[in-house]
Amino acid sequence: MTSELVVDVQPKEISITLLEDKALVEFQKEGRSASFNVGNMYLGRVKKLMPGLNACFVDVGFEKDAFLHYLDLGPQFHSYQKYLKQVLSDRKKLFPITKATMLPDIEKEGTVSTTLQQGQEVIVQIVKEPISTKGPRLTCELSFAGRYLVLIPFNDKVSVSQKIKSSEERARLKQLLQSIKPKNFGVIVRTVAEGKRVAELDSELKVLLKHWEETITKVQKAPKLPALAYEETSRTVGMLRDLFNPSYENIYVNDETVFHEIKDYVSLIAPERAEIVKLYKGQLPIFDNFGITKQIKSSFGKTISYKSGAYLIIEHTEALHVVDVNSGNRSKSANGQEANALDVNLGAADELARQLRLRDMGGIIVVDFIDMNLAENRQKLYERMCQNMQKDRAKHNILPLSKFGLMQITRQRVRPAMDVNTNETCPTCFGKGSIKPSILFTDTLESKIDYLVNKLKIKKFTLYIHPYIAAYVNQGLVSLKRKWQMKYGFGIKIIPDQSLAFLQYRFTDIAGEEIDMKEEIEIK
Repeated sequence: MTSELVVDVQPKEISITLLEDKALVEFQKEGRSASFNVGNMYLGRVKKLMPGLNACFVDVGFEKDAFLHYLDLGPQFHSYQKYLKQVLSDRKKLFPITKATMLPDIEKEGTVSTTLQQGQEVIVQIVKEPISTKGPRLTCELSFAGRYLVLIPFNDKVSVSQKIKSSEERARLKQLLQSIKPKNFGVIVRTVAEGKRVAELDSELKVLLKHWEETITKVQKAPKLPALAYEETSRTVGMLRDLFNPSYENIYVNDETVFHEIKDYVSLIAPERAEIVKLYKGQLPIFDNFGITKQIKSSFGKTISYKSGAYLIIEHTEALHVVDVNSGNRSKSANGQEANALDVNLGAADELARQLRLRDMGGIIVVDFIDMNLAENRQKLYERMCQNMQKDRAKHNILPLSKFGLMQITRQRVRPAMDVNTNETCPTCFGKGSIKPSILFTDTLESKIDYLVNKLKIKKFTLYIHPYIAAYVNQGLVSLKRKWQMKYGFGIKIIPDQSLAFLQYRFTDIAGEEIDMKEEIEIK
């Protein structure tokens, strides 16, 4: 299996897709101004104690106060608080953590009201994004994640990933990290560190220690609360850090700045693989070029077709996600209803595993498969689902089919599920239900071009239109495109864009910024 990462950088948002054998399996999109908050650290203030929940709410600058449970304070909370007081007491000289005193662990059965006070300053890290009406979820057990290691201040333990099975390798890594890590720091060795040399691990450890020093320096000099002390790497680099593996064939980026950012990161963690990062310079939108736009349009929405007429219906409620499997207009198998049901259900298991990753669906997922009578077929379906979910990085748990034919899945939820609206608003009638004659659409485009060139004096620009319209505009030796170029100048570029609706268009200037030429016309 080959994996490719395609990054589409637009003026207002960045979209990141992961392709496995050209099939879309992960999709992330966020605004350029938006930030991915999981991993960020803040110096916050306890706003309100909730003894009934054994938790508190902390002000870290979000619209909703963040939630911190007593069990998320961490065993070394007293040590943290003592060190924080020492740091904040002297704003000029930083008290080194290696000289900090380790106090006894907090009581496991303790209460938040005896440990914290309203108005108290705490260093916290976000572990779950704000979702729906809830604020972020916090922890006081800070951690700095790298590719091979995770650094944990105020923890002297070295832990090795359970996925590293070799006892000799586990012992080697543990001994190695014990010898190079500073006092009062703990380390978790990640699975990808297996077989790595001491120089690589030591290099990353120094980078993570530098992150800690920068964080605590920001805390020391924070002018007011709440204050951001540490910001996770960019979404692109963060996803690369977790996903990158040697099977990556290519990483395509359509923006030079982000291209250099990614190339620098790959050069740091895998110098021999730096050449797989490639700058896309094609005229077609990058997602259209790699067939991603069509996959996005067909993979999101309420109804998902997947095999010979069968389809899934995916509904999202406040409590859980509900998935219904339907055989649709599919022809019946010659082997009977049972074989037909098994075939449809196995296909649904394949598509559902992809959908969970693609939409990043979390919480409880209940799937209503087509009823099957044979126990061995139900077992086959359960095993197929477990096998498909092995590629999913999120923690999950799958239960066998219940007697009602329902499968229950729980999947780790870190951020809201990705929801892409695939319905297209009519760009010509704006929902009124009637439009000007379609044959006159090219006349409308020409009038816009005339206005741009002769009134606004913009000689170089790009017109994005639906591929069908582009085919019409480009057809023939003396095409419409050629006529427009002869009349208005050769600065006109026409690019087909699959993300646009049939009679939708978009103009951009030479810098790629959109020129707003849309107007809503009242249809009478």
